[in-house]
Amino acid sequence: MPATWRCGHFLFDFTRRKKPLVMGILNATPDSFSDGGMFRTVADAIAQAELMVKSGVDLIDIGGESTRPGAKPVSLQEELDRVLPVIEALKGYGIPLSIDTYKAETMRQALRSGVDCVNDIWALRQDDAVAAVLESKDCGIVLMHMQRDPLTMQFDPEYQDVIAEVSQFLDERTKLLIQNGISTDRIAIDPGFGFGKSFEHNINMLSHFESFTTLGYPLLAGISRKSMLGKITGKDTHERMAPSVAAAIMAADRGAQIVRVHDVAETVDALKLWEALQD
Repeated sequence: MPATWRCGHFLFDFTRRKKPLVMGILNATPDSFSDGGMFRTVADAIAQAELMVKSGVDLIDIGGESTRPGAKPVSLQEELDRVLPVIEALKGYGIPLSIDTYKAETMRQALRSGVDCVNDIWALRQDDAVAAVLESKDCGIVLMHMQRDPLTMQFDPEYQDVIAEVSQFLDERTKLLIQNGISTDRIAIDPGFGFGKSFEHNINMLSHFESFTTLGYPLLAGISRKSMLGKITGKDTHERMAPSVAAAIMAADRGAQIVRVHDVAETVDALKLWEALQD
């Protein structure tokens, strides 16, 4: 298991903590699948971020474009208009900030504005994205697996072996960054629950989540409120807090070192109990 993760001005030392980092989701969008439109104004976003900080969040992931299944892309300027004021407002709070984007120019401007991490669903496969993160000496990088793109990713996704294929993809992407001079302690990986995976693929990945730890990077689990939980429980998106917290605990049991969640307070409390029971 990796000992540390460099995230801009912050260094997370996993040798001194047992429970995963809690990454709070802050969507400055009108159409995200769970909380779209709730934090569109800067004031609303600040209020939500303050709640997260009080609840014990470890870092906040700011997004300005929905990547739910079937989502349509937004323009660069629209994304920047959504996220940059939020970043400016929050960068003095003493908490690491992450930008959830695949656009190279958004990465650049967000990093210049003070974010500490780039979280990319495309794993830096879009034009100029690798060059954008190379401009930073220490930003954290989260590489996620996605089959196809948000518009088409849920149209009958297929794998011969989802664990092996996702692992191979993430291994190739991390090696590419290292070849470009990115230090290994800046990289984290995300298998991408719900991004080009069927219900069966998602369940298989969670059941065998520890398989991804063999790649040797901090492992992020992003399962919060996703459709796989709705299919199991029959609950609508806003009623999935309990299974989301349960999924975070299951991921922690299987080696997750970062959990990306909507329900920060509840997840933090559950992980405190989980931590107390660890050897």
